[in-house]
Amino acid sequence: MNEKQLKIKIRIWLVLFIIGLALSGITAFPIETELAFLSRSSGAFPAVLGNWINTVYNAVKATNASYPYLAYGTDWLAFGHLVIATVFIGPLINPVKNIWILQFGMIACVMVFPLAFIAGPIRHIPFYWRLIDCSFGFFGFFPLFICYRSIRRLERLQK
Repeated sequence: MNEKQLKIKIRIWLVLFIIGLALSGITAFPIETELAFLSRSSGAFPAVLGNWINTVYNAVKATNASYPYLAYGTDWLAFGHLVIATVFIGPLINPVKNIWILQFGMIACVMVFPLAFIAGPIRHIPFYWRLIDCSFGFFGFFPLFICYRSIRRLERLQK
């Protein structure tokens, strides 16, 4: 692969990663609305998952009705995703100089696992849902790793 092809490959994977990170953040803003939709559609899911969706929806709905300011924490979670997504613009502009951002991202993806498996049981999150949470770290890691390897090749070509 030549330098131009590597840069295109890196940009495609980074744009996909940025879009995924931004979408996962944006979807945290209307969480009650999304959960209401999923709750109405819960029959389309396996029973255990449908029951969990209904439980979470009822909790969010009751909490928002009585304590709407607690949803502000979810807004900050969404904002955090958007800020982190913005950081990945650096490697889009100069991948070699900003390879450390990919390293940071891969480390963050790996850190999803201990959080899910330590905090999950404390917060009474079902095991299967913790696996779903871990999938974000798993599927986030690979585009970053592909970019990381491609940037290392690009770096060798530029020397």
